[in-house]
Amino acid sequence: MGKRNKELVEILKKTYPDAKCSLDFNTPFEMLVAVMLSAQCTDERVNKTTPGIFAKYSTPKDFAEIDINTLEELIHPCGFYKNKAKNIKACAKEILEKYNGEVPKTMEELMSLPGVGRKSANVVMLEAFGDAQGIAVDTHCKRIANKLRT
Repeated sequence: MGKRNKELVEILKKTYPDAKCSLDFNTPFEMLVAVMLSAQCTDERVNKTTPGIFAKYSTPKDFAEIDINTLEELIHPCGFYKNKAKNIKACAKEILEKYNGEVPKTMEELMSLPGVGRKSANVVMLEAFGDAQGIAVDTHCKRIANKLRT
């Protein structure tokens, strides 16, 4: 990281000392599910939806075994529920089979999971494992960055 970037990071840390992820989670797997649900959905909506889900289903085994229709119904408020349910269930099964029920701790392994792209993997790496691998940039950041260029 260049000198100027380090200076900017320090300014941001001083300006926002309490900055943290706005998704609620207790385990790396819950973080992964919350991130998957947050696609095209607000973190606020995800945080209203997940407590009821995580009270009953919180492990890869739970999600691998849940009936797909039940999962769809539970995550329906987050939108795109059919595709998200399919990916969450497939992801949970793969974590059980390939990683002994533990969320993998590398970018490459995370991105190999169904429904997990670079942005999601970046968020999980930072928030669940404290290992910043990149910056998760959403459409708002892109829009602001493009405006600053002009």
